[in-house]
Amino acid sequence: MSRLVVVSNRVALPGASQNGGLATALDAALKETGGLWFGWSGKVARAHSGEVHHQQADGIEYLTVDLSREDYEGYYNGFSNRTLWPLLHFRLDLVDYNALTQAAYRGVNALFAEKLSKELRDDDIVWVQDYHLFPLAQELRKRGVRARIGFFLHVPFPSADIVAGLPHHEKTFGALSSYDLVGFQTERDLERFQDYIRLFRGGQVAAQGDLRDHDGRRFSAAAFPIGIDAGVIESLAETASRSATTKRMQASLNGRALAIGVDRLDYSKGLPERFRAIQRFFERHADQRGKMTYLQIAPVSRGGVASYRTLRRELEQYAGHINGAHAEPDWTPVRYVNRTYPHPALTGFYRLSRMALVTPLRDGMNLVAKEYVAAQDGDDPGALVLSIFAGAARELDGALLVNPFDSDGVADAIAAAMAMPREARRERWQSMITRIREYDIHAWRKDFLSRLAATRN
Repeated sequence: MSRLVVVSNRVALPGASQNGGLATALDAALKETGGLWFGWSGKVARAHSGEVHHQQADGIEYLTVDLSREDYEGYYNGFSNRTLWPLLHFRLDLVDYNALTQAAYRGVNALFAEKLSKELRDDDIVWVQDYHLFPLAQELRKRGVRARIGFFLHVPFPSADIVAGLPHHEKTFGALSSYDLVGFQTERDLERFQDYIRLFRGGQVAAQGDLRDHDGRRFSAAAFPIGIDAGVIESLAETASRSATTKRMQASLNGRALAIGVDRLDYSKGLPERFRAIQRFFERHADQRGKMTYLQIAPVSRGGVASYRTLRRELEQYAGHINGAHAEPDWTPVRYVNRTYPHPALTGFYRLSRMALVTPLRDGMNLVAKEYVAAQDGDDPGALVLSIFAGAARELDGALLVNPFDSDGVADAIAAAMAMPREARRERWQSMITRIREYDIHAWRKDFLSRLAATRN
């Protein structure tokens, strides 16, 4: 059996808390075959990049590499987060391009390839995760690596014209042809990638997912919509429904319905648009005033970036405006908090909520939507209001699908969720939970790895 090698920007080291199903799934895959997990250590060295740290536990070897302050700023804070992140979320207007940070990004990928190539065998299966590492396979091939190498993009892939708007885009996105298999969240992402290969790389699409780059190299691409560990979420929610934290939340509502949103504080999540829709809900449906409380949990991310600080101030102003216009002495329409809650607490809040609002402007998948569905009481489930621009919208056909830019439309969907009879909510929930259980995080990783193992290399 081939050894699995996982490469990611950050590594879930043994003994550290594993936040989310992805780390759990990758860890489970590595334990099945034995393997290696490689990536950045999370440490910023005082001098030079490149010090390697070794750990071993449960048959898995962990190799992590320190980065210098200069490389960290250029590769991670710079090109990954200020250039690629907005570009991949269709925000060309927010792209901060700098040739120096692009060089740092390629330099760190070359450093990773230099360290990793010494550890690889020809029969290894190498699985690279996300946009921080687009050029890694290309750098590994330069060093003679012959193993099969797959890549999965966890965020959206934008239209070809947007990709081509990045100066020297071929240095970053053209490098994807060095992988044997490139995975995307949705068929739509796959189609946009194929358009890029055809229109801006001079490549060919022989058939859906069968690609040839301009130099003749053949490789595969496919959609693998990532799932969650549904059984774990269901169990957590069942236990959390009886917890003191959930009971305090329920008592604080005084019999009112709870609507919830849980998002990292990021401009891709459509939070200002969502707050405007909530304001319109109370304006258009005056009979609902005092009947619903909206809880927005938005942990701060990248707080040192100016655009994120601006977003936080904007949301604080929106929350204050809505509460100032509609609150009563015994009722606050919007509760807005910038802190992280443990997963068990969140699942309890999900189960308690009459609806969830998941309305990003762009999202590769959005696992909050799936976790919300999995956390519900099947006898009396809540409703899901979901953006058409989330990858999850392609799977969760029982959601109320909305355009997040249409404030009135989202407001009316909230009203529909509030008024939806229990039987209708149960029917919608059943169609969604069936899919979530069938194609969970473990089915996703087995699907990808079996496809990668079958590729030619």
